[in-house]
Amino acid sequence: MRFDYSHPEIQSIYDQPLPRLCHQAQAIHAENHPDDQVQLCSLLSIKTGGCREDCGYCPQSAHHDTSLSSSPLLDVDTVVAQAKSAKEGGATRFCMGAAWRSPPAREKLFQQLLDIATAVNALGMQVCMTLGMLTAEQARRLKAAGVYAYNHNLDTSPEYYPQVISTRTYEERLQTLKHVRAAGMTVCCGGIIGMGEEKSDRIGLLQQLNMMNPHPESVPINLLVRVAGTPFADKSSIDIFELVRTIATARIIMPLSKVRLSAGRTEMSDEAQAMCFIAGANSIFTGDKLLTTENPETSKDMQLLQRLGLKSARG
Repeated sequence: MRFDYSHPEIQSIYDQPLPRLCHQAQAIHAENHPDDQVQLCSLLSIKTGGCREDCGYCPQSAHHDTSLSSSPLLDVDTVVAQAKSAKEGGATRFCMGAAWRSPPAREKLFQQLLDIATAVNALGMQVCMTLGMLTAEQARRLKAAGVYAYNHNLDTSPEYYPQVISTRTYEERLQTLKHVRAAGMTVCCGGIIGMGEEKSDRIGLLQQLNMMNPHPESVPINLLVRVAGTPFADKSSIDIFELVRTIATARIIMPLSKVRLSAGRTEMSDEAQAMCFIAGANSIFTGDKLLTTENPETSKDMQLLQRLGLKSARG
């Protein structure tokens, strides 16, 4: 286990001939995880739109003119009903996202978040939340309410980050992750590729993730979903093999982490997704929505896993 891979070292891994890279990643995967299992997670937007941040990829930003309608925080019963449905579909982790810069200061709303976490936890599912930046006290209260994991992505390298967002600094993101870890929650942290970044930026992101000690327990790798009205709507498609390389390299340098094949799967062929599993991905989001963007139907995912001889992990 290493936390000190240099940028050139990670690049040397990333640049290997693809068959060799995938072979190395698969060997490390099999040493540390059941190589025939994929964790199924479900993601629900519990508060949509109107976010003060200006992330260039996000249709939920109030800075962008998209067709997305804003909605307030969902009530506990509505969220629990969605979580039960996800569990019946095979999901073991239920992730909830709210379009905020940070959770609201109003105690009544924050208590509603805690009540939601407690209720979903009572279903026997791993509870994951992504609510923006956290204070140390907020992180402690979420943990006490039963939040198992907190997602807060770095998105890209420190160098390319200013091209993606201007309303929140890289250091602020890292500070939230420190609060999450200190509170005892597990860390879900990854990024997005295909935002116009260079290969060096993908490697820089992986280096930042590798430097975390311990590594994030969950590393979501997202493919940019281009949404009309956002600044990144016209970004060129990235070579899918760059996604495969990113996943394989993540698996090699963070061997114990779950590497989650996340947004963008609707634009991928079954064969491309299969390559990502071969490269070490062992988790996906199921359900027809990822917050506000399209995702393959659960039945289609189950058919693909069955064709590949893979099965749902039970936790």
